[in-house]
Amino acid sequence: MAIRLEKGQRINLEKSNGSKLTEFCVGCNWGGIESRSFFGLMKNVSDVDLDLSCVMIDANGNLCDYIYSPLYRVDFLAKFGRDPGKIDSKDGAFHHSGDDLQGDKGGNDELDNEIITVNLNKVSPDVQQIFFFLNNCGKEDFSEIPYAYIRMFEGTPTKVKEVFAKYDVSSHPQYKGATALIMGKLYKHNGDWKFNAIGDAYKDPNLCYTIDRILKNYAK
Repeated sequence: MAIRLEKGQRINLEKSNGSKLTEFCVGCNWGGIESRSFFGLMKNVSDVDLDLSCVMIDANGNLCDYIYSPLYRVDFLAKFGRDPGKIDSKDGAFHHSGDDLQGDKGGNDELDNEIITVNLNKVSPDVQQIFFFLNNCGKEDFSEIPYAYIRMFEGTPTKVKEVFAKYDVSSHPQYKGATALIMGKLYKHNGDWKFNAIGDAYKDPNLCYTIDRILKNYAK
């Protein structure tokens, strides 16, 4: 039975049989926004572009590494002092499936649109915290996006074996008006990795603001 994450909840990364969860996926799923035209007879489905990203932080609260979409313009990122996007971490512990610019347009297919695969056995010793966050590149807020959620699961991007924990996004009324969500963080405690569901949402206009917010307010 998957853990339904709540804001501020802390969990141990242990499977139902008691073994440690070290290899898993963090995925985000969402749908396009439906509307009706021509007296309600025609259905239109508009694209929704959410971006799932993560940053890795050292013991001093400094940025070690990151994963976010390579589709962000380099000149745009440079204005905020950020490097070009990439889909693999330097230590090989994290891999992003790539940017989905639309969301599900034919209904929920039960597969996540963007996925970060995680192998905690490969994480660099310098990394002490790993933050996962979500940004909307469009005009909608999270409450307008169908069945948006983030979840942690065992399996692959194309086959979910077992869902470990899930965080519903669109169903939270406090996320109305928000376009950025700091989902949570993996952190080391006495040599073991644990997870803290943060669940804080903001009106950040792009992921550069969210990264700065994490470094300033959450990474220390």
